[in-house]
Amino acid sequence: MLHEPESTIALCSDATKRFLLAAKHAEITVLEQLSSNCRIVIAVRELIHELQKERGASNIFLASKGERYNTERMQYVSASEQAESTLKSHLKSLYLVDGITTGNPRLLSSITLAMQATDYLPRLREQVAKQQLTPLESTRAYSRLVASLLTVIFEAADIASDPTITRLLVALFNFIQAKEYAGQERAWGAIGFAETNFDARLCEKLTALQHAQEHHFSIFCEFSCRTHKDALHALNNSPAAMDVTQLRNMIAQLSDGSPIAGEISEVWFDVATRRIDAMQDIEVALTETLNQQTNTKVANAKSEMANHQQLLTSFNDEHATDGSPLTLLFDPTMPGLAEDSKEDELKTVSLNAQTKTLSAHRSFYDLLRSQAQHIEDMGRELEEAKRAIVEQKLISRAKLVVMEQFGLSENNAYRRLQKQAMSENTTIAAIASKIVDITTKTVARK
Repeated sequence: MLHEPESTIALCSDATKRFLLAAKHAEITVLEQLSSNCRIVIAVRELIHELQKERGASNIFLASKGERYNTERMQYVSASEQAESTLKSHLKSLYLVDGITTGNPRLLSSITLAMQATDYLPRLREQVAKQQLTPLESTRAYSRLVASLLTVIFEAADIASDPTITRLLVALFNFIQAKEYAGQERAWGAIGFAETNFDARLCEKLTALQHAQEHHFSIFCEFSCRTHKDALHALNNSPAAMDVTQLRNMIAQLSDGSPIAGEISEVWFDVATRRIDAMQDIEVALTETLNQQTNTKVANAKSEMANHQQLLTSFNDEHATDGSPLTLLFDPTMPGLAEDSKEDELKTVSLNAQTKTLSAHRSFYDLLRSQAQHIEDMGRELEEAKRAIVEQKLISRAKLVVMEQFGLSENNAYRRLQKQAMSENTTIAAIASKIVDITTKTVARK
């Protein structure tokens, strides 16, 4: 009996090859944009650090009626101006070349708000220099600016599409947020010392800020590597941290309003600054790791792109047997007929047919599947990495609800969530989720 020769088909069409390369090129483009965003994050972090020092010195200057920290304040102002100039230079080179280039609208919007706030920094500094603000008004102004800059980092983490980079950004955001609360604790403490007395309300604010630091440090530890966690552990056991603890205990004993020498404000500021500067060292290490990872990711993706191009060139003259199981149409591992048994389907695949196509004929389909699996794995890991971001959004929404319902400040609203979580032996995110869920259902019923 005569057998007709098996027909053959091209291993892949030109369009299929082009789409495979387009997918890899799109990945490179996204990674390059992510690398650019990370450079912005690093510049933002540096500006936040300088503004935190400027804020603290301004508080002592105002609370002491201009008698202390004027020279130091001007030095911090100069450092902040340099950091601001560096950030704006990066922003212009990345986003404002030949008009506004492509970029994520949420990230660009957060950058716009932060930059508008920095536009008014000269006016704020002028008011501080002329002592036209109270220490509290100055603290609030600087803290709002820092909060707007932190939003830029949060948005960069939220839009990141690589799980490794996202985890690093989540760790960095939470570390900087904890450091910001440490900076606010330094500022509030400086106000109390400079005004020569503390009261119960101010002591409660300081305690709330200490708890907030612990919360964000715990999230940082969940998403950071062993090296960075060990660095935080070393910091918590350092002489600087122990000195801060001693002064915290002193403040707690002064909650009845007992007087204290204003000169101690400089001791407090110096001690708190040593601790915050040590945090800065960890921030630098984090951003160095972030920069290294983004560069590595881009380099690896470009290398894979070159490898794909070489492989596709080698496939040009290859053909596969018609009906080969090593294509999506006959791949039993791919989803297809509903309720079909993959075990039964595997039995229908001819061992002979598989043997014929296990050589180079299989490599193109493997290349396709490898690329698809890579994207799928990244998506799954990314979803887990962004869990902390989702929880942060829930906590922020819950804080707003509590602030509105009970007329509380943001810190007191957070403290209320924290106490409720401790009472129910659960997480703050779980409490926040309940509050948001109840509020949503209440609004829906109305």
